[in-house]
Amino acid sequence: MELRFWTDAETGLPHIFDHGVTEDEVHQVLNRPGEEHAGTDHSRIRLGQTESGRYLQVIYVPDPGGESAFVVTAYDPTPNAKRAYRKRQRRKNK
Repeated sequence: MELRFWTDAETGLPHIFDHGVTEDEVHQVLNRPGEEHAGTDHSRIRLGQTESGRYLQVIYVPDPGGESAFVVTAYDPTPNAKRAYRKRQRRKNK
């Protein structure tokens, strides 16, 4: 999937860098199993893990056709969100 990233007007760098997230980590979360639900204004929220095991929440807007997407932001989920996600995954895998 081709991804475009929202850039910070001050730095000209992808906004995800402000949260210590790399472009590769976003690709990993979007290409691996995880949870996804609707956000606002046609956005999607994906919660999942990178190959190294880091949990991330990615906010993105898929383009028509699903071949590409615009990534708004990505960040570490709150401890409670991470705990709830792991609990749901354990239940799902039983």
